[in-house]
Amino acid sequence: MPGKYADGGGLYLVVADSGAKTWVFRYMFLGKRREMGLGTLQVITLKEARSKAADCRKLLADGQDPIEDRKATMFRIALEAASAITFKEAAETYIKAHKVGWRNAKHIQQWENTLATYVYPVFGQLSVGSIDVGLVMKVLEPLWQTKTETASRLRGRIEAILDWAAARGYRSGENPARWRGHLQNLLPRRAKVQRVQHHKALPYAETGAFMQEVRKSDVVAAKALEFVILTATRTSETIGATWDEIDFKNKVWTIPASRIKASREHKVPLTAEALAILEAMKETRVSDYVFPGGRAKNPLSNMAMLKFLDRMERSELTVHGFRSTFRDWAAEQTNFPREVAEMALAHAVSDKVEAAYRRGDLFEKRRKLMEGWARYCHTLPSEGGKILKMKKKDAVS
Repeated sequence: MPGKYADGGGLYLVVADSGAKTWVFRYMFLGKRREMGLGTLQVITLKEARSKAADCRKLLADGQDPIEDRKATMFRIALEAASAITFKEAAETYIKAHKVGWRNAKHIQQWENTLATYVYPVFGQLSVGSIDVGLVMKVLEPLWQTKTETASRLRGRIEAILDWAAARGYRSGENPARWRGHLQNLLPRRAKVQRVQHHKALPYAETGAFMQEVRKSDVVAAKALEFVILTATRTSETIGATWDEIDFKNKVWTIPASRIKASREHKVPLTAEALAILEAMKETRVSDYVFPGGRAKNPLSNMAMLKFLDRMERSELTVHGFRSTFRDWAAEQTNFPREVAEMALAHAVSDKVEAAYRRGDLFEKRRKLMEGWARYCHTLPSEGGKILKMKKKDAVS
């Protein structure tokens, strides 16, 4: 017969109109009447229902709400189940979710390769919720002394993945890969163990003679090397240059933000010498790339200029090092302000005050600086030694 049948101590058997029978526990908490289901008679016996009701009364005696306690228990169970996702699965999901916003395929490959090489063999198959300081240190310690840069980037990647896992509810507590106030107490600072290796650069006084040797060759790599030196750009920026980025009329090369390290569009003033190279390449144009590679529709290889340096028997130099050559020349042989040279190199600005000061791109001042550099690159040592002075009207106030 439908109704509620008391067993005592707040335990009732509720019979519905349909005949279904359910155990419930009725109680008062903070002045409010509450009712908690304990299960059906088909599943829970009278003895089991009385035991559950006794557990509820103990919680009430301790000042706890049985319903809220059950919710907390269910949450813990769900969290433990979710934490069954492995670190490798969490990493792969993280990379998939974020790779759209990453700059290039090489960056994605670096993430995947370093994790596969150093992390997965140690704890890739372990639950992401179980990763602790000991496991993180097991990965980082063997690398910290010998491959400091790799270890540092790897630490950041592990930290990012674990932060993502925490945000998704796959783990809780402190991030064991966090550096500040945590791993910095367990590992020596990078500066203590890592020797900074600068790109080998040509002394600027030798630039004229070097460029004279480069111009003796008509191969694409030679033209690209001369161009990268004259524009003080990076290898990737030069070999990735396309004809639609070149404005011959206004003598400007606009590199889109997607190809600039600082992720900000960079306008490069083109000198007469740089334009002459472009005109020569335009006469033999075979693709959209200014400096095409051996295969149709592909740009010049990022190793082509290094190989050309090898053929010149100048393998001690690096292409990137010519940016340092330009920077040294600008500092020691001109009186152009520092920010003009820095903007010519498309360097990111970390100082907020300087960033606010440099809202413009100082383009006309950079054009004069690059014209001076181009002249210097075409000057033999015996003719050099003069400091390029900036006219008063070009000075930065």
